[in-house]
Amino acid sequence: MENAFTPPCPYYKKCGGCQLQALPYAEQLRKKTGLCISLLGKFGHVEPIWGMDEPTRYRNKVHAAFALDNRRKVVCGIYQPGSHAIVPAEDCMIEDAAADAVIRTIRAMLPAYKIKVFDERSGTGWLRHVLVRRGFATGELLVVLVAVSPIFPTQKPFVKELTEKHPEIKSVVLNLNDRFGPVVLGTREKLLYGPGTIEDVLCGHRFRISPRSFYQVNPVQTEKLYRCAVDFAGLTGKETVLDAYCGIGTIGITASEKARQVIGVELNRDAVRDAIVNAKLNGLKNCWFTAGDAGEYMEQTAHSGLRPDVVFLDPPRAGSDERFLRSLLKCAPARVVYVSCDPKTLARDLETLTQGGYRVEKIQPVDMFPWTEHVESVVKLTRAGL
Repeated sequence: MENAFTPPCPYYKKCGGCQLQALPYAEQLRKKTGLCISLLGKFGHVEPIWGMDEPTRYRNKVHAAFALDNRRKVVCGIYQPGSHAIVPAEDCMIEDAAADAVIRTIRAMLPAYKIKVFDERSGTGWLRHVLVRRGFATGELLVVLVAVSPIFPTQKPFVKELTEKHPEIKSVVLNLNDRFGPVVLGTREKLLYGPGTIEDVLCGHRFRISPRSFYQVNPVQTEKLYRCAVDFAGLTGKETVLDAYCGIGTIGITASEKARQVIGVELNRDAVRDAIVNAKLNGLKNCWFTAGDAGEYMEQTAHSGLRPDVVFLDPPRAGSDERFLRSLLKCAPARVVYVSCDPKTLARDLETLTQGGYRVEKIQPVDMFPWTEHVESVVKLTRAGL
């Protein structure tokens, strides 16, 4: 009788963040492919999922919550799903090792600088979270201290010691969040060190990353994901491309070398600012980015008569909205490339698109989040009759 597989993470049962820890990685991939087939198979052939050669240490964005335990001792770690209970974690097998090391250093430095962590029960204290982002190709680190007040008496010596201990830190930002709720970052920021951003290289292009902008957390698989999306687009250099939910412009910029022009739309204004800078960083003159709701923009596009040849959409987990999909059908681009992080909402939206005159040509799942239940997919759709 074969021995049962032992989950590799010691925090597995308490944390709950990696739901598939009880399965060997090969079995996880089979399970995810099966899920995609069950939800998406009616639309077309589902290819086997693309896994990782080394499915650990892939998260280049690491968040640690800080609090006091029942003995008034400082703990930092990961929220249990659906709760505010923190699982103290010294190290996480899916998180970037350099980012985890910075968080451990910060926790150790707190007493010397008389920094109190925020206590939700009493409403006292200062530090709530630490967020670290790392450029996979550049090695640059961005550290975000999330606190309830801009007053930081020991700021200069604290930042000096932190950056001396971790010279790869390029920026330190103080983010202010004095509200209760699940949102980690507030809307106000104060620059403590460096430019407030870092840079990374993805698919041969440089990208600027700021504290609140969206950037895929698994750079190794993101390269595969975006190259697949651009391949599915079938660009010849003559197309007008609309990059909906564009974030900091990663997909649009990756596609720009094969398109006539790229127009990106994104609700997050911080991300749009980064996207504009990213186009300049890469010397691109055929990319334009604008802030706005993707559904509203698509509706305006349909009314104006502008018809993009290809539309990329990479919506949040909830999927696209009805307004956007209706307008997409009115614009009737020759090809649609849908990048999804939830096969359930993807299946719902594919139902709308196929009923509206599109056929699914290819479905490629990509394992962006090993050890978890999440599955990313890229789908190529072509307008019927072409």
